[in-house]
Amino acid sequence: MSQILVLGSINMDLVVRGQKLPLPGETVVGGEFRQSLGGKGANQAVAAARLAEKEVLLIGAVGEDAFGAEARQQFQREQLQLEQLRVLSATPTGVAIIMVDEHGENCISVASGANADVTRQSVKEIPQTVFDSASIALTSFEMPLDAVACFLQRAKNAGLQTILNPAPVPRDHAVVNKLLPHVDVLTPNEIELAGLSDGEPPELAVMMEKLMEMGVGHVVVTRGAEGCLVWTDDGPLEIPATRVTAIDTTAAGDAFNGALAVRLAEGDDLATAAAWANRVAAISVTRHGAQTSLPTAAELADDSASG
Repeated sequence: MSQILVLGSINMDLVVRGQKLPLPGETVVGGEFRQSLGGKGANQAVAAARLAEKEVLLIGAVGEDAFGAEARQQFQREQLQLEQLRVLSATPTGVAIIMVDEHGENCISVASGANADVTRQSVKEIPQTVFDSASIALTSFEMPLDAVACFLQRAKNAGLQTILNPAPVPRDHAVVNKLLPHVDVLTPNEIELAGLSDGEPPELAVMMEKLMEMGVGHVVVTRGAEGCLVWTDDGPLEIPATRVTAIDTTAAGDAFNGALAVRLAEGDDLATAAAWANRVAAISVTRHGAQTSLPTAAELADDSASG
């Protein structure tokens, strides 16, 4: 059975919800506090596992602490493959502080913890059989760049289809530019696309074409309530979003990327896969939390039947 490989961050999310997000220097009294497992790698892996018939293998690290133990237990419940999940005794599990306003918008601050100890060397030590048994490799920039670059290169050399969610955009664009030829599908949102443009961004289509000239196979720009923009063989194609009332957008991008990986692994073309991923992301924003918002394949089927 072909696997989907996910290299990415694993954090414990500490979430405060209130009417508004605080300005610098401002204290805002929030309403509800909630603790839940998150991190782009964890979210994307769980999103894929809930939707896929294929195995999903998570590559990353947690601390040997209460948060790390909770993460491992949750991953086991989600039936993730954990052979490449490292448990570090001297480094804490990553933590994300998330604030969400009454409109569902959020701001996030992350303490990387064990995620920062996933290095190029640790990725080089992953057995080749892990890559040989997979068809899709998904990662993001919430990890050390040298580890991400090594992962993409090994995956590409093994013939996998590679997906990079360039979030958050690194300051070192030279390093980013070097790894772009190893990326089959790049999935920035509009802010991340602007961050990759080295200054005042041009039109979306112009920037997408520029990235492909730099070696990226295809670009999919996620646009929240506006859906996504996919570069096809015929040029940019707008795919509208499913209309919903958003209450929490925390894991929308991760839901999209996990779903995209699943459908590409199933053999869908990029536009079809992106349209399906739009639906998954739309369901996720109608629920609170990160992984708690991610739908299952059965829920998606029910949603299609009711629609």
